[in-house]
Amino acid sequence: MSGPLALALALGGGVALSWLLTGRVLAYLRRKAILDHPNDRSSHSIPTPRGGGWGVMLTLLPAWAIIAATADEPLRALPILAGAVALMAVSWMDDRRGLGPAPRFLAQIAAVVAGLSALPGGVLPGEGLVFQGLLPFWADRLVAAVGWLWFVNLFNFMDGIDGLAGGEAASIGAGLALVAALAGLDPALALYGLAAAGAALGFLMWNWHPAKLFMGDVGSVPLGYTLGWLLLVLAASGLWVAALLIPAYFLADATFTLLRRLAEGKKVWQAHREHFYQKATQRGRSHAQVVRLVLALNAALLLLAVASLALGWVVLPAGAAAVVLLLVLLARPARAAA
Repeated sequence: MSGPLALALALGGGVALSWLLTGRVLAYLRRKAILDHPNDRSSHSIPTPRGGGWGVMLTLLPAWAIIAATADEPLRALPILAGAVALMAVSWMDDRRGLGPAPRFLAQIAAVVAGLSALPGGVLPGEGLVFQGLLPFWADRLVAAVGWLWFVNLFNFMDGIDGLAGGEAASIGAGLALVAALAGLDPALALYGLAAAGAALGFLMWNWHPAKLFMGDVGSVPLGYTLGWLLLVLAASGLWVAALLIPAYFLADATFTLLRRLAEGKKVWQAHREHFYQKATQRGRSHAQVVRLVLALNAALLLLAVASLALGWVVLPAGAAAVVLLLVLLARPARAAA
């Protein structure tokens, strides 16, 4: 299953199905009054349905199952599909009743450990090293697992304003698909990316500011898990520069914020409003303005990721500079940046 028609179906079909399913999910959430009520850490002011991630994941996972089956690699994708389903179940319980950090974190660890077998080379020494031989195999897989676990959580942390997580997921999926196609990698990888992008875009039509519903942990956690796997596969295929550049804004905002809170002695596991994108909305920018800035940066990062196919790591400083410039811009009051 490859070629322009398959790519168009993966993207266009994902958009349409996700839009339809998210609308049905919204009706259910309203009927059951499953709402996110504003508090002192919220970026919204009225109760809003939470759980729209069902529409995203009920589009993405069947699409991935079909892609895996038609690509003759159903067993390779099985741990990822199973891990995402498990994370959806745990995250939905957290959305509805609230779970402590321990069960959530244990479920994420289990999903990541199981998912390591779906990386190129699996869990046995050989090819498919994420860090390209800089580390022995056991350390390569250990560091990859820790990074994957961090990506799952940071994607959840960054789902804090209308349109941001959906826009980032669409950027990562589409960007990864383009890079994989240009590099001549397994066509299934591009299809996985476009299916994820389509699912995110369909949801984004409902989640753009002012959002009619929120993704919730049921969407952000398994979405971070599946996108994290795609990025690790890209890195293990030798394109580690592109794998760093495509999600660079989310990586930078979440990591810098965590390190700053650690340095200030704060409890990093507690919810807060200290991310750069949150500060930007507090200082006068609308949700849509912030997301547009992030999407513009993502487009620049994608161009650099494409350039890295020919130039290698030398494009990394330009990517880092672009990310830092946006973080500085988001930290300034809107009137001073105008």
